[in-house]
Amino acid sequence: MNALLVTSTDAGIGKTAIALALAAEARDRDREVGYMKPTGTRLRSATGKTRDEDPMLARELLDLDAEMHELEPVVYSPTFVREVMRGREDPGEVRSRVVDSFETLAAETDLMVVEGSDGLATGSVIDLTDVDLAEAIDAGVLLVAGYDEVGDVDEVLAAAEQLGERLAGVVFNRVADAAIDELTEDVVPFLEGRGVPVFGLVPRDEELAGVPVADLAESLGAEVVSGDATLDARVERFTVGAMGSDSALGQFRRTRNAVMIAGGDRADVQAAALEAPGVEALLLTGGFRPPESVLGRARDEGVPVLLVQSDTRTTVDRVEGVLHSGRTRTERTVERARELLAESVDVDRLLSPAE
Repeated sequence: MNALLVTSTDAGIGKTAIALALAAEARDRDREVGYMKPTGTRLRSATGKTRDEDPMLARELLDLDAEMHELEPVVYSPTFVREVMRGREDPGEVRSRVVDSFETLAAETDLMVVEGSDGLATGSVIDLTDVDLAEAIDAGVLLVAGYDEVGDVDEVLAAAEQLGERLAGVVFNRVADAAIDELTEDVVPFLEGRGVPVFGLVPRDEELAGVPVADLAESLGAEVVSGDATLDARVERFTVGAMGSDSALGQFRRTRNAVMIAGGDRADVQAAALEAPGVEALLLTGGFRPPESVLGRARDEGVPVLLVQSDTRTTVDRVEGVLHSGRTRTERTVERARELLAESVDVDRLLSPAE
């Protein structure tokens, strides 16, 4: 049996889709594949229990019989962290629970894909970071990294140093077209010269980018007040309407694939946002319903209008969290990730330890 731990330099880079895509690919190569996410961090409450959604998707996608408490032995919620700090959770017991679950799940497999946390610091309070976990379960590590500027190389090198000999290599994910040449010509040769293997560069893909407006509305508990406007558009960023309408319009026109956040009583800013082609949705705060003139224009433009009760600052924080972590991971998104990996990553070399 081989174990591959998939971790990342930060949250929201696409680690889950890559982990599940690799697991599905290995399964279709006639391997007995298992999966677990030891510390659940992408939490959602349902039927009275707080669980990470990723193991739920993995169980369905990979046809796993394991129970949720085995796939996700630790619910790494703020409440859990507080209990650790108050001495009510024993790190040694938690580590044993994780290792026991891993061994149970791995017993009938020849490849275990283990999804790590949102970064190499997560789990420090229980002495079970992804570095610790890799040692505990004797796993090789795939590091998923983003790349926006040359300074990001520092993060990759720092992570590689922490992981040491456990590091199998790096995959750069969601790479913009403008960055591919620099990565190919400068960054990858530099990293490999420093002993850090790079398996490939996955380009940014529109189908996987951002969060559907429908998911954003669900995450925020927002009311949709714009009639039949579609919620299928995806938003990747937000812009805040906190100035006069003339200045705001210039700001809105410089953005794309954005949700505009403003007070529900700022009809002038709302109207300006509806003139900007890069604004995909309006998110209005404070519980103020916009005037019919704004709603009518939004219907004409096909721009959804969402309404929340919270104030603008709170709403911005919540939206930032949703956009950073992402919400939609489905069988289709995993299949698309698998297609992208096949086109741009040396999957044979990456999965070769399991052969």
